Amino acid sequence: MFPVIDFSTKPSTKYDTAIIGVFEDKKLTAAAKTIDGACGGILSHQLSSHKAYEAKEGHILTVALSAKAPYLRVILVGLGDAKKINAHSLENIGGIIAGALKTQGAQNAVFINADDINCDGAALSVGFGTLLGHYEFDKYKTQKPKAKTKLARLTFITDDDKKSAKEFAIKKSLAESMCMVRDVVNEPPNLLYPETFANRMKKTLTPLGVKVEIMTKSEIKKRGMGLLYAVGQASEFEPRFVVMSWAGAGAKNSKTAGKSGKKQQPIAFVGKGMTYDSGGLSIKPADYMMTMKGDMAGAGAVFGLMHHLAKRKCAYPVIGITPLAENAVSDEAYRPDDIITSYSGKTVEVLNTDAEGRLILADALTYVQKHYDPKLVINLATLTGAIMGALGTEYAGAFVNNETLWTQLNDASSSTGEKLWRMPLADHFRREMDTPMADIKNIGAGRYGGACTAAAFLQEFIDKDRAWAHLDIAGTATTTKSKSTNPVPFGTGYGVRLLDDFVRKNFG
Repeated sequence: MFPVIDFSTKPSTKYDTAIIGVFEDKKLTAAAKTIDGACGGILSHQLSSHKAYEAKEGHILTVALSAKAPYLRVILVGLGDAKKINAHSLENIGGIIAGALKTQGAQNAVFINADDINCDGAALSVGFGTLLGHYEFDKYKTQKPKAKTKLARLTFITDDDKKSAKEFAIKKSLAESMCMVRDVVNEPPNLLYPETFANRMKKTLTPLGVKVEIMTKSEIKKRGMGLLYAVGQASEFEPRFVVMSWAGAGAKNSKTAGKSGKKQQPIAFVGKGMTYDSGGLSIKPADYMMTMKGDMAGAGAVFGLMHHLAKRKCAYPVIGITPLAENAVSDEAYRPDDIITSYSGKTVEVLNTDAEGRLILADALTYVQKHYDPKLVINLATLTGAIMGALGTEYAGAFVNNETLWTQLNDASSSTGEKLWRMPLADHFRREMDTPMADIKNIGAGRYGGACTAAAFLQEFIDKDRAWAHLDIAGTATTTKSKSTNPVPFGTGYGVRLLDDFVRKNFG
């Protein structure tokens, strides 16, 4: 559960902890000076005498106060260079504050001088970072600390308390959706598998007004989704195909209805949902298998995005598609050399059963175009290790066939800090998958350019002139390191914030 984040023009309740932001010059701002005076000048004394404390971004100095002081403690948090402060750095600082408050056992805290920070929406950014930094995933621990004190409330003192509270409600919803994605990515695969994941989507989204349709294994086969069926046929956890439909909250909004008043084409998001990937008969080495519970992070991101869009009453119609399967090993597993007919009717020669994500996405991409004729399609997938070899773990690879769509996604990336790097779509990558045995094979000719051939495979299932983007999030969807705003190392929630910003700016 998140702490309450609220806003006030002045402290109205008793707080145990005050937080004061300090720039590198170590000079107290006007609001901070008032607190310093009430505490007998101890803050200015500490800043002038504590030479090791330089107030760099996120640096913490905790000052214990006397019994007569208005607070038990003051946390001085470094803001760094005043000229370089921005929303992203303030979010990082918010995450650090969350950790510091937890360490100190604070229950009710107040941030005194957010209005003195020369950055628009400073309190909102710090509060957002604090929520993300408050994330925990300990539901499966049977022994938890007996006396675990949690932060209950963080209040920001600001002149714009009502406006800030209204704007922060959207930030809180976004943080909830991102942390919900972290939850499903962090779940163990014996408990989160296609059926349970699909049911969680339906249970969560239906009360928000999202229509959720779940297709079972038999329905998948009946509809002719041969690729999804083949990938999931070996597992006791049978595949599912989930369609999430948001009609749009503002049907009369100018962005939603065209000049003729006709219903607009929806925008569509498709997420790869491999709840576990052993590699199938082309089995992975043991070390590469251990994190494969996170191979459904693309589906998780679409789930989280639909959750947030519904909560904030997005005006525009949106479709979310998540093909869900477990790539297992059994006597029923699909094989290298199999030729499978996709939902599109095209045949695919399987040469590597560990190149399965592109297969289930191919059927999903065909389905959403055939049944919904979307204005554009964006898919997210932890698709290739090759993208990590190219870009590392800070950037997702973006393969985009439309210049306008790329410009919009790149703008959203810059705004949110969820980084994208554009990668090439070229004919020679597609030609690597020519085969005399079928319409296309599922891997390229060699070890190089694997992320690009995977993208080219997906493009084969995109209609001509359909705006489309494939985001390979293999490096960004999970992390092995704790960060201030992502303290539990694994699921990151990547994609929700990026795509919400994209939708909000371009569709409402």
